[in-house]
Amino acid sequence: MNMLEMFSGALFEGVSPMMVRRDHLLRNPDRCTHNAICVPVCPTGSWLSTPPYKFDSSRCLETCRLCLDACPTQAIYGVFRKGEKLLSPKQE
Repeated sequence: MNMLEMFSGALFEGVSPMMVRRDHLLRNPDRCTHNAICVPVCPTGSWLSTPPYKFDSSRCLETCRLCLDACPTQAIYGVFRKGEKLLSPKQE
């Protein structure tokens, strides 16, 4: 049993909370200006430092938002998972 299960079990007493977790990150190539601000702010080196700035999701920390917050054009966005369903933002 992990800490989240112990905490939610004690807090909700058997009621399982709705779990939404970040599945992966995507870079919108139309919005990306290739300033590569996402590369140096990433603590795990998940963003590769050569264009087209591919992303290694196996190295990413789920709770980290440094690259999302640092991107001036908001070209990076998260895709979330609720159970088996993927939730992604609407494309403009």
